[in-house]
Amino acid sequence: GRGRPGWHIECSAMTKALFGDKFDIHGGGLDLTFPHHENEKAQSCCEAGEDSFANFWMHNEMLQVEGKKMSKSLGNFFTVRDLLEQGVPGEVIRFVFLSTHYRKPMDWTAKKAEEAEKTLRKWHNQTKDVELDMSLECVSDAIADDLNTSEAIMRMHSLSSQNEAGALKASASLLGLLDISLSGWVTVEVKDDQVSQLIGELLDVRARARKEKNWGLADALRDGFATAKVQVKDASDGVVWELLPVDSMAAVHARANRAAATESDDELDFWEGVLHQMRAGQLACKENQLDMIRKLHAEYSK
Repeated sequence: GRGRPGWHIECSAMTKALFGDKFDIHGGGLDLTFPHHENEKAQSCCEAGEDSFANFWMHNEMLQVEGKKMSKSLGNFFTVRDLLEQGVPGEVIRFVFLSTHYRKPMDWTAKKAEEAEKTLRKWHNQTKDVELDMSLECVSDAIADDLNTSEAIMRMHSLSSQNEAGALKASASLLGLLDISLSGWVTVEVKDDQVSQLIGELLDVRARARKEKNWGLADALRDGFATAKVQVKDASDGVVWELLPVDSMAAVHARANRAAATESDDELDFWEGVLHQMRAGQLACKENQLDMIRKLHAEYSK
């Protein structure tokens, strides 16, 4: 009778208007199989006088967060927009989702996001000077086999370890990864040979400043190294240094969340301050680590 169209009839009306009586792929969560999809299929077939509706039904499993079902009642519900606003790159979100087959439960964890970011940074650096040649891809058969993106990701790990950069870039392209338009968040890998001379000369300035008891200059260099994520240690056989990994906003946000969960107010204030500085572009949170070292060298090496 008359009344507001029900949940099931809405979908039948939309698919008929957009795709006609039959179409290829119908997606949706596993929890929608009954009653929603069964009713949608029955009424659509009856209305069209057909014995079939969608050719393929692809039901995805449920999303979990840190091993628990995502729900508003548990306080662990968030959207992709929420993650983006927290500083998690969209490419990282995509990688985490694709790493699990869609028919299996997908567990979103801060650790998985950090590992995905580390992997993508490595792959971007491996393929940054490689021309895209789609004839080299070797994951299309995995994707064609029930959208087995997890198998495709595993193959790409193997391609990376074998340094097959061309095949890695082409294979990633099929999954919407390693696209140059998405790589603005990626830290450019800083090679030792790019910075060793600059840092070596700055360490000479530091040594002279300490010898001359110019503590103001020595402190300025110490702070500059810390900001540029250069760890300097005085050892018995001389001074050694290393480039520290640059924290992403996502990693810092995860630390702030952990501090909030444990009610560590001082630690929470610290990490929120770091986030504020990152958003203001005051910390080496992306590709500016090398630039910071160059600026430090230009200011103090004379």
